[in-house]
Amino acid sequence: MNYAAMKTAYLNGWHTWNVRSVLSHVHMPDRFALNVAFKEYQEGHYLKETLVGRFVNEYGREPAETAFPGIHAFDESYTEMSLQWCGMEICVESAVVEDELVLLVTPVKKQVKPAMLVLEGGFLWGRPGWVEKCGETLIAHLPGSEKTVYTTGVATEDFNIPVQTAFLSVVLDGAVGFSTGKQRSLEDIQRLITAGKDAHAAKAARYGEMQPMYEAMESALMWDTIYDARHNRVISPVSRLWSIGSGGYVLFCWDNFFAGFMASLGSKELAYANLREILNEQTASGFVPNFAYATGQVSADRSQPPVGSAMLLETYRIHRDQWLVEEMYDDLLRWNRWFADHRMNPSGALCWGSEPIPVLYGNRWESEGVHSTYGAALESGLDNSPMYDDIPFNKETNRLELEDVGLTGLYILDCRSLIELAKVIGRDEDIAPLQQRMDAARAGLENLWDEDFGFYCNRRTDTGAFSHRISPTNFYALFSPDVTEERQRRIAAHYFNPDEFYGEWMLPAIARNDPAYHDQEYWRGRIWAPLNFLTYLALTHTHLIDVRRDLAQKSAKLFMKEWTEHRHVHENYCANTGEGCNSGNSDKFYHWGALLCVVAMAEAGYIKDLGMPIDL
Repeated sequence: MNYAAMKTAYLNGWHTWNVRSVLSHVHMPDRFALNVAFKEYQEGHYLKETLVGRFVNEYGREPAETAFPGIHAFDESYTEMSLQWCGMEICVESAVVEDELVLLVTPVKKQVKPAMLVLEGGFLWGRPGWVEKCGETLIAHLPGSEKTVYTTGVATEDFNIPVQTAFLSVVLDGAVGFSTGKQRSLEDIQRLITAGKDAHAAKAARYGEMQPMYEAMESALMWDTIYDARHNRVISPVSRLWSIGSGGYVLFCWDNFFAGFMASLGSKELAYANLREILNEQTASGFVPNFAYATGQVSADRSQPPVGSAMLLETYRIHRDQWLVEEMYDDLLRWNRWFADHRMNPSGALCWGSEPIPVLYGNRWESEGVHSTYGAALESGLDNSPMYDDIPFNKETNRLELEDVGLTGLYILDCRSLIELAKVIGRDEDIAPLQQRMDAARAGLENLWDEDFGFYCNRRTDTGAFSHRISPTNFYALFSPDVTEERQRRIAAHYFNPDEFYGEWMLPAIARNDPAYHDQEYWRGRIWAPLNFLTYLALTHTHLIDVRRDLAQKSAKLFMKEWTEHRHVHENYCANTGEGCNSGNSDKFYHWGALLCVVAMAEAGYIKDLGMPIDL
């Protein structure tokens, strides 16, 4: 097996891999699509595309829908999405039966005059074919074959709708079914939908009391997964709203490595797709860029936290496919060398940076912050973190004048993970150089221990002074095997200090006693799932079992609050209230929020040996 062969096989079958509406269903072998839309009759509004988390509908004065994502099985066998719009509540479910699709649309709350339900057919991404309406069916004419779509609904007509192709329109005064391949009764469709839902529940039951968290993580990944026609690949951008605002999609470096690992808990194919495709964005210089847009632009000046090797290692631990390690290893090794060559100081500690680059696209990110403090902060992934306020940027070294505990700890993790991967595929000749680079970083990290403060702290390279603007990234020092048990307990004291990190909702992205904490804006005080996850991963190598358990409990509580109330998986959360919706800078369905679930599932024993050496 290789990735190209796996990708071809994965693209076959019914899937919802469309860039825009979450209620579009696409048969990937021929790209035949069916899109569910609605027209209401109080004001005459039309909902052409349903999305999760937008504040305003982009079509003029049309009111925005509120979508509540339900289950979305990794194997596409069952999906559920509910929405509220114009006073209505509607549930849309799907199931796949032997390569044929069944859809069930159920109005839970209706207007006085029932809405019109529209099923629009078409072919996407320039694929050949055409669709016609024939009586009360749609017929998709494919090269050499046909596919027919049937409905159980009562036909109605209204041509004042923004539809460009053939469609079925029916009265939504009760449950309506659609089916491909053959005519099915409403009762038959309902039975198949129930069977799909039950079959998925039986699979998810292996996660025991963590089943709701597994299903939430699965939902977050799958509703955000799309098909990129330009590169003929499946990817999971962080959210559909980010994709729409970025020319079709945007991939972020550490975000998509995390997505790959999370997907490995339920879908090997989606896991491998995300791990491989973000690594395919690697620049000629050797680093994986901060972002890659559908326009072709990448952040050519900067990378992002080097978590790729660790996420590949955790994925290998589950599926044990050496061929994937062999395909990714050299590129990950090249990235590791790039960090040593471009971000490591003579002390061995590393600094975030930003390279000078030419302007090729005229995009703001080719000038805003490039080769400056802001660009280096963007490389950290903690874009506006107070840790980097007023830190000078050295234009000769292309680095911040700040040796960074978080980056140095992650680089130790990267070296350690690559050593494990080298052993898996028999690349013994790489182990000694990797060990040398890791030892250099370990020595540099020891220079960052502040004995008086009892913590590993960032240190200015221009003045030698420690910075006591601390964040969860300071806990990444625990990735080093050199941290003694006595130091671990002193570090734990910072975790349990209510003036710094401890509280009902945690971990805040900056200490609570930092002046910027009260901003509660983006990385200035809010809670971010990747910081909880990486801190938890660092704790797996320590004696701090009490800290680890507490962090898992806090992560679960934080996630379930918004998920239970709103079906949201937030980009970040308020450290005062646990809310996600109280900030416009928190996407409501951003898949890395589900890393909070991963922390809880790992601590409950449903992810075995997370962070431990691989048993060869």
